[in-house]
Amino acid sequence: MSKLVNKLQSYYREEEGTYLIEIKLNQLQQVFNSLDPSPFLDRDLDDNAENYIINSVDEFHLNTPLKLVFYLPSNEQNTARHLLPSALHNYFDYRQQGEQRKLRTIWRQGRISLLIGLSFLFVCLSLSELISRFGTDTFIHFLEEGLLISGWVALWRPLEIFLYEWWPVSYQQKIFAKLAYIPIEIRLLEEPSTPDSFR
Repeated sequence: MSKLVNKLQSYYREEEGTYLIEIKLNQLQQVFNSLDPSPFLDRDLDDNAENYIINSVDEFHLNTPLKLVFYLPSNEQNTARHLLPSALHNYFDYRQQGEQRKLRTIWRQGRISLLIGLSFLFVCLSLSELISRFGTDTFIHFLEEGLLISGWVALWRPLEIFLYEWWPVSYQQKIFAKLAYIPIEIRLLEEPSTPDSFR
């Protein structure tokens, strides 16, 4: 644990128990997708900016206090303070709702797959029991075993969903939910930054 803390402290500054995810920009537009014609509050984020923010948050435990700090020139300060927090929170709330819908779809597919799998298993068990009455030779035994294996294999998909497929989506939803309410601060950029300062 101490190694992880030391690693995070080497990459991220800490102020009063809160880790800072710092982004230096020359223009506010660098945060947003330049091809998106929507108003600022509804605009998608630039892919590089979004990936940097998400990957940074992912390095911390979900309960760790975090803050996004954007450094911008003085002529961008007022606009950024007025628009940036709402735009980012709206965007990540939208992404969180998308993951929530995806999670509901996964659970619905899991329930349907489980119903189909159990029904198929019941049919296979019934057929295996029926076939066993026709004799005990090798071919009959082969059919019985084949039906049993087929029935249990049909349960693999619902088990895959319930055991493995849902939790990455659930975790991503929690990341977006955290970002939808993360504190955002705008600070003065004291020296020009490079266009890829958030990478």
